[in-house]
Amino acid sequence: MADGLPNERSVFEHRTIQDVYDEIRDAYRRYPQPWVIGYSGGKDSTTVLQLIWKALEELPSEERQKSVFVIASDTKVETPVIVDYIDQTLRRINETATATGMPFRAEKVMPTLNNSFWVNLIGRGYPAPTSRFRWCTERLKIEPANRFIAEKVGQYGEVIMVLGVRKTESSTRMQLMRTNQIGDHFLRRHSMLPGAYVYAPIADFSTDDVWTYLLQVPSPWGSNNRDLAALYRNASAGECPLVIDDSTPSCGNSRFGCWVCTVASRDTSMEAMIDSGEEWLEPLLEFRDWLMQTIDPARKREFRDIKGRDGKVRFKTGTKEIMARTYKLDTSRQMLEKVLRIQQQVRRNGPDQQATLIEKEELHEIRRLWRTERQDWEDSVPRIFRDVTGRDLDWPVDDNGYFDDEEKTLLAGVCEENDLPFDLIARMLEEERRANGMARRAGIQKALERVLAEEWRSEEEILTAQTAS
Repeated sequence: MADGLPNERSVFEHRTIQDVYDEIRDAYRRYPQPWVIGYSGGKDSTTVLQLIWKALEELPSEERQKSVFVIASDTKVETPVIVDYIDQTLRRINETATATGMPFRAEKVMPTLNNSFWVNLIGRGYPAPTSRFRWCTERLKIEPANRFIAEKVGQYGEVIMVLGVRKTESSTRMQLMRTNQIGDHFLRRHSMLPGAYVYAPIADFSTDDVWTYLLQVPSPWGSNNRDLAALYRNASAGECPLVIDDSTPSCGNSRFGCWVCTVASRDTSMEAMIDSGEEWLEPLLEFRDWLMQTIDPARKREFRDIKGRDGKVRFKTGTKEIMARTYKLDTSRQMLEKVLRIQQQVRRNGPDQQATLIEKEELHEIRRLWRTERQDWEDSVPRIFRDVTGRDLDWPVDDNGYFDDEEKTLLAGVCEENDLPFDLIARMLEEERRANGMARRAGIQKALERVLAEEWRSEEEILTAQTAS
């Protein structure tokens, strides 16, 4: 026993596989709520889905009319190899369920445009996630899954989440499972969502139990579980589970997950895939490693601004050293160009000539954010896209009367002549542009006051004032 975890003893020392099937059938018949299975494509969630399928197919058709939804979380920055595997599996599940009259329906849940990784990283300038600032988990995983669950709760009143969690995964997970248990029932309360309960059929399974089951019992929807085992061997990885609350540990280390993940120091699963013959993934790994440099304490000031999105400057606790905050606009431009070039390389060298790393809707939103919040009067996004791809998207022409590069040059000259900070005047003009034409302009005064309350001094002026204080 280590770190308070139970030993990895086989559940089959005291139960048979038929006992597990019987428990699942009992739970399915006992509770009227529809089930929502969290599927990540990994060994644990595959085991849960397969166990439930095999158990329910033994029921008479009239006893398996309750819906079983299968949801897979797609952050839109998942490793392409894993995305392809999950897409194929979801398609097979739906086709087989329809053909055999099983009550399963599989679909993906994804973040909204406003919450997407690229919109926040490149568009808003959020620094790449770290273990101390994991802004991605809530936006990319928890919110999409919980939105789906809340929708089903609204439709059915209550739902039961079926998850591939095991007590031997972590002491935190084990404690949470015990804390929310409802007496001797199969279910436990969801820690965050009212109207949702959680059922964990493999809570007592060991890792060996999981692989023994998968390699001995064929997939009922026609997949080959040995392909999954090969995927694990090639990536030397664990799985990145469906995340429905903040108690789920970060994928990190060598687990399947987002190819841009900077929470772990190395992406050993990507490295292993490349070593196993997936050389076309190399540009993705190189970008991820470059992204790590932007959060390196020794180098992050090269890439990041001294002001946060709130317009304030912060000092490190107990020091007079200014903290690095959001990315500089030039860094964001560099990121966008890198991602677009990598997308071109992946389409040229990978198995999918239509592979998409960043969607056109995200490009439009990044452009809007740069023009309205980051004073990109040069309108850089269309230029960068054209330079990399040699073509254009359907960009709006002079949408909403934005300022342009010529006007920026004119304003810069006026500011220099009058010794005024260009960024401050540009922001005030942007607020005025937004309010132009509105029937009520009561908010413009407060908007300008917020702009004036931000920090507009140079770094040298700030440090001089801090030293004198």
